[in-house]
Amino acid sequence: MKIWVLRLIVVLLILILPVSGAALAEESEKADDKPDYVFDISKENTFSSSTKDEPFLHPSSLSKELIETSNVPVMNPELIRILNETTIDGSKFAFGFKASIFLGEWALCYEGESSEANWEYEKVNTNSFDNRGGNETFALKYKQDQAKRVKGEITADIPDGDEVKKMMVLHAAKETKLPVAMETTIGNGTELDHAYRVNGGQSGSLHGYVPAVKEKGSVTYGEVYLVLRGGKQMIEVKNVTQQDVQAWLPVQNHLSLKFIPGN
Repeated sequence: MKIWVLRLIVVLLILILPVSGAALAEESEKADDKPDYVFDISKENTFSSSTKDEPFLHPSSLSKELIETSNVPVMNPELIRILNETTIDGSKFAFGFKASIFLGEWALCYEGESSEANWEYEKVNTNSFDNRGGNETFALKYKQDQAKRVKGEITADIPDGDEVKKMMVLHAAKETKLPVAMETTIGNGTELDHAYRVNGGQSGSLHGYVPAVKEKGSVTYGEVYLVLRGGKQMIEVKNVTQQDVQAWLPVQNHLSLKFIPGN
């Protein structure tokens, strides 16, 4: 009797709480939204890419103190590297000492607006088989005919483009959990075991695409000054401007396969 009561309670909960069930389903979809036709080819790729994930440069204790005083967020890895190499001897500051050192105009930070994947960004190869004169099923597999390099691009001409690219790559990688970069290469002879059936009396073609992430946001520029006052030091940013920017960032060691059967 108790079992039937428990079953009834469960059924009633499912009926009166549909929103909770939908929320769980939505969370499951968000947890892994990469399509099943997208393959990680890190082991199969015959090209050993020299392009590594863009490292996050950690600021030193002094750099961190300086960055925290800035009126604009500082994320530029190159500027952080320069601040890391800076040393300030506070004992040499006389009372009332004041100085302002111009460090140049910099792309200070990137703020992302959206990160969207295009799983068929650029076609890199096609394998075909004509089985119209055959009776048996043929297993068509993917094999890269020649090495193919896919380069990313920023869709606008902006100052400090290389530094902005680094910040966009770091942001897109964090948002999508994908190994994005400014370029990737599929090596000649790269093969995948996944097979597609080409039945007798038919033909078929298998197309390979390198996916990419469309990163969209804005970059903040400003003139950076290192200000010294007595025994204190700080960063001051003047003449702040913003510019919208978009970029296509290829996904390293990933292929999207699209099989098209023919008659």
